[in-house]
Amino acid sequence: MRSYTDAPTRTIPAAGALFAYRELGPQTGIPLVLLTHLGANLDGWDPRIVDGLAQDHRVIAVDYRGVGDSTGRARESFEEMADDVVALIRALGHDRVDMFGLAVGGMVAQAVAARAPRLIDRLILASTGPAGGPGLATITRTAVITGVRAALRLNDPKTLLFFTSTATGARAARAYLARLKQRTTGRDKPVTLGAVRAQLTAVRRWGLQAPVELSSAVDEVFIVHGDSDRLVPPANAAELARRFPGAAVTVYPDSGHGAVFQYHREFVDAARDFLRR
Repeated sequence: MRSYTDAPTRTIPAAGALFAYRELGPQTGIPLVLLTHLGANLDGWDPRIVDGLAQDHRVIAVDYRGVGDSTGRARESFEEMADDVVALIRALGHDRVDMFGLAVGGMVAQAVAARAPRLIDRLILASTGPAGGPGLATITRTAVITGVRAALRLNDPKTLLFFTSTATGARAARAYLARLKQRTTGRDKPVTLGAVRAQLTAVRRWGLQAPVELSSAVDEVFIVHGDSDRLVPPANAAELARRFPGAAVTVYPDSGHGAVFQYHREFVDAARDFLRR
């Protein structure tokens, strides 16, 4: 396999469910586990990002319980989702991983770090926030209002949720949505409305939680954000940096919640440098 668009979907039993995953890249070294954003399945990953990261890492993208081809009922807390991720990693035979958590995936990744300290060696947190972070409790309202606006304009909601309304943002949105269609066979099952509702419940709970001390749970952290993120306010990047002293932080200009998709080349280069040992 040379591209994520060709990677087969596999399943593995863990924690009382069957979890769907795809993997790509060399078998050696510490694997990189990818945790995706709100309402996304395995097909929500930009193949440019996965292919780039898989040049020198075994990349494992996973579906949460009740999402896509994974069985069971979708979880309503990130702590439960984290327990599933830990069980899945153990079932795959790994006791040490790197992790890339995007948006909701970054919240799950932080819960993984809290519940399984030292499991994660290097952690990438993109377009996400810490427990109790600024504006996280209102994500549901923002997502619903923006989704309705997109529907009225006959647009894909990701156009408004992930990208700015500038010419640069519009071009990036079109290119990203086109890349998501490159896989034509063996696509994942659509995400149900029930799964999205469960994740939104988890986000609200996360936004209302007290801060969690995680600085000793992970060795190295790389924080990425867009300067115009509508869903997760950019102030969360600074808040994460306070929670993880010494973390590297990059804020991309004229970009929203999908900053890593818009700046996929720059992000892949920076992530590979960060993960390189």
